[in-house]
Amino acid sequence: MSKTKFYLRPLGILNKKDGSLLIKKDQAFIVNGFYFTHIELISRNKLIKKKTYQFSDFKKILEKKKKIRDLFANLSYKNNKIEKILFKNKRFSIFGILNITPDSFSDGGENTDLKKAVNYAQQMQENGASFIDIGGESTRPGADEVSPQEEIKRVLPVIQKLDHKSVNISLDTRNSSTMKFGILSGVKIINDVSGLNHDEKSVDIVRKYNIPVIVMHMPGNPKNMMKKNKYFDVVLDVYDYLEAKTDSLINSGVKRENIIIDPGIGFGKDYLQNLDLLRNISIFHSLGFQIMLGVSRKRFIDSISKESNPKNRIGGTISATLFGMSNGIRIHRVHDVRDVNQALMIFDKMMN
Repeated sequence: MSKTKFYLRPLGILNKKDGSLLIKKDQAFIVNGFYFTHIELISRNKLIKKKTYQFSDFKKILEKKKKIRDLFANLSYKNNKIEKILFKNKRFSIFGILNITPDSFSDGGENTDLKKAVNYAQQMQENGASFIDIGGESTRPGADEVSPQEEIKRVLPVIQKLDHKSVNISLDTRNSSTMKFGILSGVKIINDVSGLNHDEKSVDIVRKYNIPVIVMHMPGNPKNMMKKNKYFDVVLDVYDYLEAKTDSLINSGVKRENIIIDPGIGFGKDYLQNLDLLRNISIFHSLGFQIMLGVSRKRFIDSISKESNPKNRIGGTISATLFGMSNGIRIHRVHDVRDVNQALMIFDKMMN
């Protein structure tokens, strides 16, 4: 007999003033610094069942079922290391995208010149980016693989220049050798779209240098991922993958405090699957990690707005980013730092 698995999705976000009042009455709960009033309980066995509860009613279930009580405890997660590195005195953190590539989907070839790349990174920092996320390999759908040697050649000079200028750097790479050279040159966070699956030595690097890593969901690789987007339920399947992957990493010696998760919007998901993930994004809080959301200029925005030019998708990027923030997501990877930062600042002020 197969076991029933449970999932929790926080719903009904409140501003701080109203949330503070309701939490005293046991009518609200806090997830990642945000107040919520309702919770959806999902069970998965042969069938998937969903039911939404007011928190006051849900508490009765917590008293009866230990498995659900343990899952709910994950919603109270707090990671002091990540808080210190990413947020400091801010509610949210922006990773500004810097592609040192000739073929990225929206800005390929724009920052391959060293001086231009450094200037652009500093501009993003001034506009509100907490980190500059540097990548030397395009991971757009259908992209060809780049050798680690070529990737290092592209990114290392930029990393070294920015480190001398005290810019916080994350490195978008699937390769352990690139990770090692980057870390030794000042990189503070690794962002691996393969979830540390592409290179078997990557886990050793992350463990050895005790560095935070963003673990993303992607079926296959950039070349074939859009042919592998077969899911029974995309939200629960991605959740299950990230749960199994993070458990495996922790069992391999990677510290829990070093893990950030990313559901991988656009990576092996079609338009409807991306929307399903975004609508249910708060379910990933019950894994107990900070969550990164990367919706910037993505193709699903074109599917809705019919805007084929990625650079003209700022409005869609802001809309999806704010939706993520309204579900408690605090880490956002974007191209248009100034506009997104302004939008998040206003949203955060209205909520607090």
